[in-house]
Amino acid sequence: MSTERTITLRVNGRNEPGSFPAHRTLLEALRQIGHMEVKCGCEKGDCGACAVLVDGMAVDSCLTLAWTVEGAEITTVSGLGDLDALHPVQQTFSDGGAAQCGYCTPGIIIAAKAIIDAHPDPTEDDIRLGLSGNLCRCTGYTKVFEAVEEAAAIMRAGRARP
Repeated sequence: MSTERTITLRVNGRNEPGSFPAHRTLLEALRQIGHMEVKCGCEKGDCGACAVLVDGMAVDSCLTLAWTVEGAEITTVSGLGDLDALHPVQQTFSDGGAAQCGYCTPGIIIAAKAIIDAHPDPTEDDIRLGLSGNLCRCTGYTKVFEAVEEAAAIMRAGRARP
């Protein structure tokens, strides 16, 4: 009996089939099929570097078994925008210098998107709570908070796609 499961993950709007052991995490599966933008940090849910959206909710992909999200819409930071049309969160992080080394940035951007979706006009407490699962060793978070606030304002004003 095979220990592999053949599943199809829907990532950034595309179906991506793969065969994975039943214990394979979403983080491992995504990286196996080429999504290197999903970072491997602590592998125990402490750092948030591996965060992705699953049906719009930010989750740590290192704590999620791949087979449990078959049929769900998985969005990585690459699925938010591209170089020709950055998502407002990506744009404000870039413009405001909110990213330092960049390792934690994909997970923080995913968390920021989830914050804004849940709270279109987020308070500092909303942002602080929403980012509490993301660790960064390079920044003092001030520019990150500012980027989230600015992205929310842009999205509220309808100046960019959601």
